Amino acid sequence: MKILVDADACPVKDIILKVAKEYKVALVMIKDICHELYDDYAKIITVDKGRDMADLVLINNTKEDDIVVTQDYGVAALALARKAVVINQNGWLYTNENIDDLLSRRHMNQEMRRKHKKYTKIAKRTKEDNIKFERKFRELVINKVKKE
Repeated sequence: MKILVDADACPVKDIILKVAKEYKVALVMIKDICHELYDDYAKIITVDKGRDMADLVLINNTKEDDIVVTQDYGVAALALARKAVVINQNGWLYTNENIDDLLSRRHMNQEMRRKHKKYTKIAKRTKEDNIKFERKFRELVINKVKKE
C-alpha cells in the first residue's frame, strides 16, 4: 500500500506528509512543472504541463488498496476502478456508490457555467477543514496499516 497525491492544487500536502511519515507509509506526490515541491521522504513525480498529465501518471501508478488523495472526480472514478481508496482534501471518501452522482452533477454544473457563464465562489479553507481532513485521513491510514 502507498499514498498517491494529486499534488498540484492539494491544500493538505503537509498533513499527508506528516501522517505518512508517522506510519511509515510510502508517499508519492504527482505534480506538473509549474508547481514547486520538495521533500526527502516523499517520492515526487514531476510531469510536463498539459491537460490531465499528472492525473494520468497518478492513475498509472495506482494499485489495489492504495490511498489516493484528489479533489478531481474523474481521477477519483479511475482510482476506484483500480480498487484504491479515494479521499478528498476535506476528508470525504469517494465510493462506488457516490461517484456516478458526483460525475453527473459535475457535468451538469459545467454545462450551466458554459451556458450562463456563472461561476461559484469557493469558500476559503479554514483550520477546521484541515483538522477534519487529518482526523479522517489518519483513521484511513491506520485502518489500512492494520490490515497489512
